[in-house]
Amino acid sequence: MSASHYGGFTLYGDPVSGNCLKPRWTADLLGIPYTWVDVDVVKGETRTPQFLAMNPAGQVPLARWPDGRTLPQSNAIMLYLAEGSSLLPSDAFARAEALSWLFWEQYSHETAIAVRRFQKHYLKKSDTEIDPALLVRGNNALGVMEQRLTGRDWFAGGALSVADIALVAYTRVAHEGGFDIRLYPAVARWVSRTEDALGVPHAQEFV
Repeated sequence: MSASHYGGFTLYGDPVSGNCLKPRWTADLLGIPYTWVDVDVVKGETRTPQFLAMNPAGQVPLARWPDGRTLPQSNAIMLYLAEGSSLLPSDAFARAEALSWLFWEQYSHETAIAVRRFQKHYLKKSDTEIDPALLVRGNNALGVMEQRLTGRDWFAGGALSVADIALVAYTRVAHEGGFDIRLYPAVARWVSRTEDALGVPHAQEFV
């Protein structure tokens, strides 16, 4: 399907949220037109009656098309936008691998790295106020990524895919949560490589 089939939607998101940037980067990379609407989560803008009428879960990102269709969840929006593109491997096994990393990202990666980043960087909590298990879990996740990326450039299919976009969103800013990406050299190289492929600024320069 053409980009116009998917385009013309409104994407509601908080620009500091990696989850919200995933579908935005996907649309930008594929040339899919959309309108971006800032929604400040900290100010409670996802809890207004108007927003809850669109997404009762009160979460961003949310994509809304002119015909009234709405689609929540960052990875679901990405998958819809990426359908028929190179971001979804055509090989069935490689495609399943990409999907497996999307599931892992939301269960084992985002729940530690993104949560600790939010508490430390945005809520300004001290390390003693943050559950120490988040640091352990986040570093474990980065270790899994390091193992996967040793000897390969991308997570699935031998090319940039939705798996890379999903995982780079919070990995590139993991230092804001107190994680040292330099301890994971394959991950650090992949972060820079993926940022370049997406055309986004480097969140951290690795020397």
